[in-house]
Amino acid sequence: MVILAVALPAWAGITYVGLRRARRENAGLPPAPRPRRTPAKKAAWVAALAFVAGGALHLYGLSYMPFLQPEDACWFKAGYMHVPDSSSALPVSLVCAGEEIVPWWVNPGLLVFAVTAVAATVASVVLAVRRRIARR
Repeated sequence: MVILAVALPAWAGITYVGLRRARRENAGLPPAPRPRRTPAKKAAWVAALAFVAGGALHLYGLSYMPFLQPEDACWFKAGYMHVPDSSSALPVSLVCAGEEIVPWWVNPGLLVFAVTAVAATVASVVLAVRRRIARR
């Protein structure tokens, strides 16, 4: 399964890049210029990475939640068969017999990624608009 998920796409990408370079060298063309990275694009990349990392962290936190059989969540995560006292998806929380099961760093991490994503998105839009206005 790893071969299909990782190795095959990597091999296909490497082959594609090699074929493009070979065609370009055989045609006698100079290498293609890389587009300049503007501050707006950099901020957009930071925002995208923060969104993805925050989503991954939230999914990790949700892995502690009870879904089909609530007593199993306390059994697998805390070690005793008990129906959870409470659980919530945001802030991520699972309380079994008065003890919080979700790691303490999940919710602060979500906050950091959310603030970073929103700030970088706003910065990207502002920088793009400023650049467009400056071109006129």
